[in-house]
Amino acid sequence: MEFYVQKLGFAQQFVWGEPVVFAGVVPDKTTIHLALVNEVRNRSVVNFVVNDANKLYQVHLSNSVRIVVPIDDREYGLRDYQVEDPDGNLIGFGHYIYNQGPAVKIERVEVQVRLEKRLAALRQDMVVHKGTDLTGVMEETFLHTFEKLGDSVASPHTEATLDYIQELKKEHGIDYDTHASSRFVE
Repeated sequence: MEFYVQKLGFAQQFVWGEPVVFAGVVPDKTTIHLALVNEVRNRSVVNFVVNDANKLYQVHLSNSVRIVVPIDDREYGLRDYQVEDPDGNLIGFGHYIYNQGPAVKIERVEVQVRLEKRLAALRQDMVVHKGTDLTGVMEETFLHTFEKLGDSVASPHTEATLDYIQELKKEHGIDYDTHASSRFVE
């Protein structure tokens, strides 16, 4: 219980028995992927899809958790890694990277873009944060505005990146909302 709560960051749901013989722990906002083929005999394997595997990886490293497979982008569409608990069970954590599917042949054209100065500075910080280039950030953001999600549109960003964007907005003095562009004057 101590390993799962203090080292891996799970929340304790309940304990049962005196002494405790059964307990429940819950990872925050997590999807569980089950390994249907266990290539490792005599131990369990479970995989969790989380919001930000990079952040969790750093937590696990700082907690001296035994990392058995380092974090990396995988061909099956996750950026993930695997740890080992004190009993030798393997636990994987990752987030989606959406790299599956056939290649999409495209042709790019030059487009003149003018942006509000503070937005341009934030956009450059996002290039660094996402490890891509300006075109990648703009295409990703633009494509997501076409995807309806409930009463709004889909976001290309994880919750952690959205939190980071809020920090960048403060840093760059962006004090206007998402609909402000219709009020911009030069």
